[in-house]
Amino acid sequence: MKGVRVRPRSLFMKERCCMVKSKVEQDIIDALEARAAEHGIDVVDVEIVGATKAPCVRVRLDKLEGDPINLDEVTAQTAWVSDTVEALDPISGSYTLEVSSPGMKRPLRRPSDFVRFQGEEVELTTTSMEGRRSYKGVIAAADDSSVTIQPEGEDAATISYDDVKKCTLKPVYDFKGVKEGK
Repeated sequence: MKGVRVRPRSLFMKERCCMVKSKVEQDIIDALEARAAEHGIDVVDVEIVGATKAPCVRVRLDKLEGDPINLDEVTAQTAWVSDTVEALDPISGSYTLEVSSPGMKRPLRRPSDFVRFQGEEVELTTTSMEGRRSYKGVIAAADDSSVTIQPEGEDAATISYDDVKKCTLKPVYDFKGVKEGK
């Protein structure tokens, strides 16, 4: 894109998170990211969901390079992820650890994620208390401080990462090729 400058990032440079995360979620992300590069893994997202008495710690992983992570590779990474989370002891009491690929609705959490997926369709929710809070459109531009979303048939909106509550890729299902035998 014209006018968008992207600085290369070191694997070891801590990148600011733009999605709103609890302290426990961010602590888990930090602990996992400290070990992820040695395994060739990108920590896509961590979230804690479910009941307070028995929560689920959901960790989404991908490979740093190459093809997306597959089920066998996720299984192979689970041991060090489990050891890292257990050493941190983030939740008093029992919890379930779920390790998976990012899936088709991959969360975008860091500025580099937005840069990587420029041109892709997303669903973005802001923390705004007034005005528009959700956007569906294409990532038209992204830099270190903001993302520009181009909704279809509307003016583009530039949103600071500080105002992003959640953003996921919008899956594209192409059943036409399947019907035609392709």
